[in-house]
Amino acid sequence: MSEPVVVDAMGGDHGPVETVAGAVAARRELGIPVLLVGRAGDIRAELDRHGAAAEIDVVHAEDVVPMAERGAGAVSSGTTSLTVGCDLVRRGAASAFVSAGSTGAVVSCAIRGIGRATGVLRPALAIALPSVTGGATVLIDAGATSDPTPEMIAQFALLGVSYARLVLGVADPSVGLLSIGSEPGKGNRLTRRAGELLPDLPLRFHGNVEGHDVLAGTVDVIVTDGFTGNVVLKNVEGSVRAALTLVARSGVAGAEDLREVARRYDPETHGGAALLGLSGTVVVAHGSSRAATIARACAVAHDLAEGGIATRFGDHLATEPVR
Repeated sequence: MSEPVVVDAMGGDHGPVETVAGAVAARRELGIPVLLVGRAGDIRAELDRHGAAAEIDVVHAEDVVPMAERGAGAVSSGTTSLTVGCDLVRRGAASAFVSAGSTGAVVSCAIRGIGRATGVLRPALAIALPSVTGGATVLIDAGATSDPTPEMIAQFALLGVSYARLVLGVADPSVGLLSIGSEPGKGNRLTRRAGELLPDLPLRFHGNVEGHDVLAGTVDVIVTDGFTGNVVLKNVEGSVRAALTLVARSGVAGAEDLREVARRYDPETHGGAALLGLSGTVVVAHGSSRAATIARACAVAHDLAEGGIATRFGDHLATEPVR
């Protein structure tokens, strides 16, 4: 694959310093072709610091979308690093897009600039969280759509199943609907209606699952709305950090063991969440991403694009519509 992964150099809390450093690491250490988009002067200054000006091309984009932008305002200008980056993917000049910018803004620009795959109602963010069983559970939606319809949640489940099959290699993924109780009928109106739709889809529906099932390996895919999913994701990250701090203070586990657990749940390890349901590949990294996380996000995007995962998701959903 000759097309590079385009990185939003201006996105995140630490762009362009950390984003450019991450792109350089992806190019030099992982062998991934990258392209940087954003304010060319700022980007080239950072590339010069790394002695990488001759290694990575830059596409100028004058404007920057603020991290506080929720989405609608992000698509009003065609000269932001987000809109220009998505356009590069749409035109085939880049294989994938990576950004640590505002999730809502990235989603809006990706929908407008790249487009939804055939049959997709709304894209969703998928992230594979390590479970205590040694495997992983796909959490979807992890923050792309805060107020979905029940039909969208049902389709998120199909996207999650496809991700578990194509990326994690799970032959027949089980799906759980996140709710406040495992009994059928528990939850708010949105969850209850989604729970009525899921049994009729071509997937192995386990039923409702609860918050304590997220890391337990109870199911292969946990589906929920983006508001709840993002709260769950941030809670997992914070809870793991707090637990490891307490264990470290107690002295009951060795430093190396603690580092290994921390590594499994560190955003640097998974790089970011895949935005599924588009006609191209987009990976959204944590807003606080440092260089190592950006480099890992580039690797995730590269692998997804090289495997043609976005197209294969679209093919699956085109044959399994949600009514």
